[in-house]
Amino acid sequence: MNAQASDRSGLLVALLSLIAIGLLAALYFTPIWWVSLTAPNYPPEAFPDGVRIHFHMNGVFNGCKKVEKAEIREEEALDCVHEMDTINHYVGMYPIAAGGVLEKTFSPFLIAMLGVMLLGFAIHWPAVRVAVLGVGFAAILGWMFLTYYSPEGVRWQSPGFVKALVTSLDQEAGKGEEAQPGRPLSPGEALIAQLKTELAKSTGQSEPAPAATQETGRSEKAAMVASLRATFERDQAKSPANERQDWTGSGSQVMAWHYGKSLGRYFNNPEEIRPMVATMSTIGHAIPWLLLGAMLLLLWGARRNGGPIYWLLVLVPLALPAFFLIDYSAWLWWYGHNLNAMGAFTVKPFMPTVFGDGKVAQFTTHSYPTWGFALMLLTSALLAVAALLRRKQLRG
Repeated sequence: MNAQASDRSGLLVALLSLIAIGLLAALYFTPIWWVSLTAPNYPPEAFPDGVRIHFHMNGVFNGCKKVEKAEIREEEALDCVHEMDTINHYVGMYPIAAGGVLEKTFSPFLIAMLGVMLLGFAIHWPAVRVAVLGVGFAAILGWMFLTYYSPEGVRWQSPGFVKALVTSLDQEAGKGEEAQPGRPLSPGEALIAQLKTELAKSTGQSEPAPAATQETGRSEKAAMVASLRATFERDQAKSPANERQDWTGSGSQVMAWHYGKSLGRYFNNPEEIRPMVATMSTIGHAIPWLLLGAMLLLLWGARRNGGPIYWLLVLVPLALPAFFLIDYSAWLWWYGHNLNAMGAFTVKPFMPTVFGDGKVAQFTTHSYPTWGFALMLLTSALLAVAALLRRKQLRG
């Protein structure tokens, strides 16, 4: 390949890599997969999509829409994450929030790392590549350790991640001190009421100011973190004195506490839950150091063009759809093969439907990708072309 053709290939590789980085950023905020349950007791007039949930990188969110019909009046959409948890717990399945705990916690750092890897792959000059990777990896490590270990580190997580944590906990609203006189709050009402209260506290007002209610960025996330802290401290007040913790707000503390609380929402069996939380916490503490090791390895391999480690810069991001499907399938297997004995009904361990339609008791299950997964596939296609062009360029 002559110099002019090599330069054109290099520019095209860089362009494709940069587009892939943009797609990675976009897919982080989009639903990747959806699951729905339909049954005779959930008529399509009221549940046009069944009981539907959406899987994102940073959490699981409500997929049900507000029904606008003359014969049906809804103030807000049904919380179908809660509804599906309620259905599943009868057969002993743990709540949805108990799955993919570490994946959701570390997803922003992993996506950012993939983006930096692609930026390095786009650069043809080894010295510049190593410098860019070094600066990018250092920034990600600082952000990750700050989030996972520093006081109030959870505030460095994405708003969607924090919202998913708060919404999951507020599915218990209406019990005990979280109930209002007269009637229990719905999960959505409880979340809105709690956010308003925390916003009012943060501004020193009896009612939130109009400007504060319009902010959906930092102030709302701060209120949600305050909500997590309030729930955490109530939990600690009920715990034995020798097991109580002071709130630090670090990502590691919030992850372990929230995971244990999710596991025990319907099946309060501490002897079974504690080892599960301890295992997840141990893995969580290991992940930052494993990522540090992976970054150092990539830096070493980036010193020259070519070689197995160099190609990881593009092959790992290219394989993201496969990684997602493997992880998603593994968690579905875990849910179906770790049924709690405290469930109201006993069923044999089973594998929930990964793709397509299935049947569980009177429910029909639907599991399909959505446009976030399409972005993943498009990213992989672009990177496959970029890898082939780079390979041809290096051989020429």
